[in-house]
Amino acid sequence: MGSASLRLVAEAVDDGLIRISITDPEADGSGIIVDSMSQQAMEEELDLLRRALDQTPMLVWRQDHDKRVTWANAAYLRQAETQMKAPVSWPLPKLMEPPAPVPGGGTSPARRASLEDNGVVSWYDCHTHKVGDETTMLFAVPADAAVRAERSLREFVQTLTKTFADLPIGLAIFDRERHLQLFNPSLIDLTGLSAGFLTARPTLFDFLDKLRELRMVPEPKDYRHWRQQMANLENAATTGRHVETWSLPGGQTYRVTGRPHPDGAVAFLFEDITSEISLTRKFRAELSLGTNVLDGIEDALIVFAPGDQVIMTNQAYRDLWGQPTASMSASLGAWQQQIEPGPGFTALQERLAANPDGAVRDNGVMFGPNRQLLQWSVSPLGVGRQMVRFRSSDLPIQADDTFELQALAAVVRTG
Repeated sequence: MGSASLRLVAEAVDDGLIRISITDPEADGSGIIVDSMSQQAMEEELDLLRRALDQTPMLVWRQDHDKRVTWANAAYLRQAETQMKAPVSWPLPKLMEPPAPVPGGGTSPARRASLEDNGVVSWYDCHTHKVGDETTMLFAVPADAAVRAERSLREFVQTLTKTFADLPIGLAIFDRERHLQLFNPSLIDLTGLSAGFLTARPTLFDFLDKLRELRMVPEPKDYRHWRQQMANLENAATTGRHVETWSLPGGQTYRVTGRPHPDGAVAFLFEDITSEISLTRKFRAELSLGTNVLDGIEDALIVFAPGDQVIMTNQAYRDLWGQPTASMSASLGAWQQQIEPGPGFTALQERLAANPDGAVRDNGVMFGPNRQLLQWSVSPLGVGRQMVRFRSSDLPIQADDTFELQALAAVVRTG
């Protein structure tokens, strides 16, 4: 301590106890005036600071320039006794390796350290603060809760990653700065992008530009139009769920879904729907073929569903009765307005009003819209559906034959 000299006196007080006194020889006999109020305030403040440091849950200690522990709070001493399995003595043990002090003073960034006791690991965030040239204050803040949260988050991300890895749909998640943060293997399989390119965290537009180079986006009219289209895709994805269908030059069809994620992120899903589109086209072609076949039949056909809804007609029916109505009752009303009702039409009404799978009367004859003779038949199609067929007869109808034809319609049965 410079040129100052101190007097050290060691005295045996009791068995095993020694009292050591250090005094300043120059201060002996000199009168020192102390303000009692200031002395009391300093003692109270000192007691407060000591209690605060001893009651804090974090470990606080001081090291000299040789990294020897020269002071520690109560929490540090308790932890040292737990580690040593016995009461501690000077010099105090060093429990953990702190981060290096920041040159020029200041508090260092946190460094994670751990202590183990009977298999139980405790975690701390360690900080150092340089005090003068030879002393360093160190702080170890308990971080068990943070470590558990980080572990839970890591396990959750690993679970999601394993789930995403098994998905047949390509996934790409971009952060708020539009850098790629997460992708799954299916994205590589569907787009042909290399793993090295994706792990380099490209931006969204770099990602889309690369897809364009690989011909994995719809063929654009020009580059400016394509960039505007991709910008619209990003904007739509950030404001809400957005779905596009990409018909690729190679013949594949992709469904691209964009949806917003928390904190301004956006996710894109790439799904290969080529087989689905092919199946849909095949189904539509078969449906169109069936419709053309029905329209080629000369008999007028109409099919009713279990709820009396009209589900199908052919061209001959539309030529005979006009545009179809939505229900059976509306169809009967439309037929009745175009003909002179007779026994044959009444029999058709009774058949349609009966159990669809029953048989009140399956066929008969009636007058048509142009007073032609129509043969009708009702055929059950299963599941409550039934089909009505109208076939025109070539027999000429005279005006004075009305009564006889009505009587004939009541009794004649045709196949």
